[in-house]
Amino acid sequence: MLKGRADYQEGKIQREILRKRTLHKRILQLQVPGGLAESKPSQQKGVSTMEKREGGNHAIDQNAGQNIMPRRNTGNLNYLNVDVQVANPSEAAALFDLHQAHHFGEFERSSEQHCKQDLFPKWHLPMKIASVMSLLTFIYTSMRDVLYPFVTRKENVFYKIPILVINKVLPVTSITLLALVYLPGILAAGFQLYFGTKYKRFPQWLDRWMLSRKQFGLLSFFFATLHACYSLCYPMRRSYRYKLLNWAFQQVKQKKENAWIEHDVWRMEIYVSLGILGLALLALLAITSIPSVSHSLTWREFHYIQEYEILDAILSFSKT
Repeated sequence: MLKGRADYQEGKIQREILRKRTLHKRILQLQVPGGLAESKPSQQKGVSTMEKREGGNHAIDQNAGQNIMPRRNTGNLNYLNVDVQVANPSEAAALFDLHQAHHFGEFERSSEQHCKQDLFPKWHLPMKIASVMSLLTFIYTSMRDVLYPFVTRKENVFYKIPILVINKVLPVTSITLLALVYLPGILAAGFQLYFGTKYKRFPQWLDRWMLSRKQFGLLSFFFATLHACYSLCYPMRRSYRYKLLNWAFQQVKQKKENAWIEHDVWRMEIYVSLGILGLALLALLAITSIPSVSHSLTWREFHYIQEYEILDAILSFSKT
């Protein structure tokens, strides 16, 4: 089947090349003075021997050109010897216009096709959902951590927006997108169990959701990576340094030698450990989504990584 399709494509290319060569020769004959007169059969008396030889050579070249297979390279078409007669000037003008359209139409079509092509069509839905989720989470977090203290206690904490508020938005969006990767599989299984067959077509929204799981997973990894980078920047903030000085002053003022709080220490250690584990699992899932890597895995290996490790990543992020 593949061989027959390849032969069909090869024949189609050869026919197209032969048509282009014939068209180019017609234009050359129109541009060269006397070219059409030499191609017509000699009907006048007193034809010289040289003209007869030229006519014979043209006939030989025409027969030879029919036996030769057309080549793929059409860069030089000036040496084709194909005799074509043009009936009237209107046909000649039409051929010239067709020739110009052939040479310039490819660039025009490529430009039109370039304008009509969509930019990342598979990413439209995941990007929209991620943007809406990020915006809603940002609004809620800003109202709770920034606007509410300002309205109730007149406390100006707008400095939290660039780092602290954004760093609370990123993990929420990441784990929600990761859940959206796993949820359509459960819905598809329930759909098949409800109808008692796996051959019934999924609804359009579920089918589109299933096809967008890879994009949701990569966006989840992207937000998780940003969350890790923002968390590492916590000690670099000037506000954090001022807070350390205030805590140290309060400890001295209260005459405390040790400010160790056991449950705070354990909570932070577990938080960082599970966060690193979840990010590592997401990185592994992102690597296996690369086509060259996924093609090198068997179906059992790919299914194990995508199903079980994504559950571990969700559990790790939910605990943090």
